[in-house]
Amino acid sequence: MTFTRPALALLALGLASTAYALRPRPERPRGSRSTTKSPMNPVRNAGPEEMTAPPRHWDKVDETVDESFPASDPPSTY
Repeated sequence: MTFTRPALALLALGLASTAYALRPRPERPRGSRSTTKSPMNPVRNAGPEEMTAPPRHWDKVDETVDESFPASDPPSTY
């Protein structure tokens, strides 16, 4: 089977992009922030101790709302 130059170029580009997509990525340090959501940057745990700028006042309703996010229904203690 023979390939033309454009076909070989596309094949090489496809292989290179696959290798780039599957490359190993280093672990991100805990607490680092990113502007995109991805499997490499999971959602934070609930609670003010996990926030980068925790509020001064934190009560049971705030805790329940934070634990239920991103659910669309309100917490049961509201």
